[in-house]
Amino acid sequence: MRHLGNTLKHGALAMTLIASAVHAMAADGAAGAAKGDPDARARATVAAMTLDEKIQTVFGYFSTDFKGTAKPKEGVPFTAGFIPGVERLGIPHQQLTDAGTGVASQPNPSPRQRTALPAGIATAASWNPALSYAGGAMIGKEARLSGHNVMLAGGINLLREPRNGRNFEYAGEDPLLSGVIGGEQIRGIQSNHVVATVKHFAYNDQETGRFKVNVKIGDAAGRMSDLLAFQIAIERGNPGSVMCAYNLVNGAYACENDYLLNKVLKRDWGYKGYVMSDWGAVHSTIPAALSGLDQQSGWPFDQSPYFNGALKEAVENGHVPQARLDDMVQRILRALYANGAMEHPVRVEPEKIDFAASALVSQQVAEEGIVLLKNRDGLLPLSDTHRTIAIIGGHADVGVLSGGGSSQVYPIGGSPVPNEGPKVFPGPIVYLPSSPMQALAKRLKAKIVYHDGKDAAAAARLAASSDLALVFATQWTAESIDQPDLSLPNGQDAVIAAVAAANKRTVVVLETGSPVTMPWLDDVGAVVQAWYPGSRGGEAIARVLAGEVDASGRLPATFPRSVDQLPRPALDGAGLPEGTRFATDYDIEGAAVGYKWFDKKGHKPLFAFGHGLSYTSFKYTGLAAAAKDGAIDVSFSVTNTGKRAGKAVPQVYVSKTGAGWEAPKRLGGWDKLALQAGESRTSRVAIDPRTLAVFDSASGKWKIAAGEYTVILAEAADAPVTTVKVRLPAREFAAGGR
Repeated sequence: MRHLGNTLKHGALAMTLIASAVHAMAADGAAGAAKGDPDARARATVAAMTLDEKIQTVFGYFSTDFKGTAKPKEGVPFTAGFIPGVERLGIPHQQLTDAGTGVASQPNPSPRQRTALPAGIATAASWNPALSYAGGAMIGKEARLSGHNVMLAGGINLLREPRNGRNFEYAGEDPLLSGVIGGEQIRGIQSNHVVATVKHFAYNDQETGRFKVNVKIGDAAGRMSDLLAFQIAIERGNPGSVMCAYNLVNGAYACENDYLLNKVLKRDWGYKGYVMSDWGAVHSTIPAALSGLDQQSGWPFDQSPYFNGALKEAVENGHVPQARLDDMVQRILRALYANGAMEHPVRVEPEKIDFAASALVSQQVAEEGIVLLKNRDGLLPLSDTHRTIAIIGGHADVGVLSGGGSSQVYPIGGSPVPNEGPKVFPGPIVYLPSSPMQALAKRLKAKIVYHDGKDAAAAARLAASSDLALVFATQWTAESIDQPDLSLPNGQDAVIAAVAAANKRTVVVLETGSPVTMPWLDDVGAVVQAWYPGSRGGEAIARVLAGEVDASGRLPATFPRSVDQLPRPALDGAGLPEGTRFATDYDIEGAAVGYKWFDKKGHKPLFAFGHGLSYTSFKYTGLAAAAKDGAIDVSFSVTNTGKRAGKAVPQVYVSKTGAGWEAPKRLGGWDKLALQAGESRTSRVAIDPRTLAVFDSASGKWKIAAGEYTVILAEAADAPVTTVKVRLPAREFAAGGR
């Protein structure tokens, strides 16, 4: 009872924090209206600045010694970046930190220790926008108390390539889900007077050859996929900054791409913030400035300080108009004014961070992002009928895995698994000290025995002598490297197969950053996708396995059966010498990313987008749909027909034949409902008009075709429950509208 009492207490506190976040979401807009006109304030400040002050505002430094260049003295050390302020005008230093899962630190003898959210893909798997806002608010607060007013989050790149090493940072394969989840994290971060940075704009969907790959994609296909994800995130989150990517898009580098930065972002979407470069993504002065880049970041990552003396000279010589430089500075200052960074200067105050409260937010996100993929014969949740449990692999005796690279958050207490992985970037491999085994031991009466899983035969012998086997399988993914295939590394598939052969009651817990294949799937009793579950990941995994909370996560990405089902079975650029320029053709699938590609091609996935089981059951009735304001309003009832509380995630897909759609259906909206046993509630979902439209490049407009549309209420992309039809009139609206 003591453990249950603690669980209830922590759960109540976590729910209070989430409820506060929901309230803040509503209050945020009202508070912003009282801040004054950030555009007018920024223009007035620019008018008072000298040329040198303007140049220093558009040129950023790395906050770590690098390539013989010393870090700025006033920058927060071992962080992402620094841009000097102008004290006489009240312009603060811009202190930049990575990234989307928390306040990251560059590797050093004593890295900062902060709270880590679960991976971005885990947050997306919660399908809970309020949780994404709460997570963003938590890491934004820790960033502020660590001395930062700019945070390089959130990541919106679509999961086109499941082998991408940075998929764990992002929010899955669907533009609507990704945009909503990412946009809410941005809003949460900025609620702390911290500028958020949506990234990486655009099509940075693989790490292999990321500096040289030329992405080929048509305008309409991009507007209905990757660019739509960014558009929705920017609308919802209003980030102060957009970070342009490393790669080329249709022959031009993303950071000097007039189409992306000037035409799409600033003209069509009316974006008022500034564009910063990724670290090392700038290749010119005049073309970059004229094509829409507003700030060079992270010198000396680039080949030259393009936006320092060279930009000043270009302005003085008239190659870059003075008005363009003023616009660059005005956009940066506007972001600082709009987010209260001017009135609320930052100080380094880590002693004020409530790490216990932060950890509970992280745990709540992890719990709702964990996905129950398979559960044969109700093997889960665990019960006290098991007298002995074998826990195998994954360092589950001491912690949980995290993803690598610039987003690495070093945990409170340090990594309990030292000296694994690369010695240099993107390593080392960092585990967070939250042990699933220890958390389970507090909850279960069974004798628990741990084996490291490195010897398949020994692991199988332990499994054979146990009532149940829990195998923790890991896949470390990281910035700058992609996975060679979709299989688990280091022979783990063989270990799982051996354990499953020895004990039919085998549960596999996956700590991965991307979809993986499962050749042993038919032989195991249950599979749980835990992703990288953050600072309290061990506790979250234990609570889901023990049934203290429902398994309520749903997949934000399709799990293929093999690479043969992908648009590009062989990863473009793999094996080429470093620095070789090559192309990847996204017009193969166009806007048909993920489940849309699988639907279009008739492929049966291993697990579909939106899939996820529960410890209870739900019934969906009364589906109705009506045309409203040129889109569709949907309503239905959800009943918990099981014997325990749970969370349903009803998904609404839309379909139209003969309308030039890229695939048979699209996600149009969803809901997430917490229901007690026997409880019923009504859901109302407003379909985003762009999920009903086709983008017409000739006119630069979204166009909804007149006719009959099918509304599909489903539990996953491959699990429709019921349908209804509704007729819509023809409608068109601007590229930046809805």
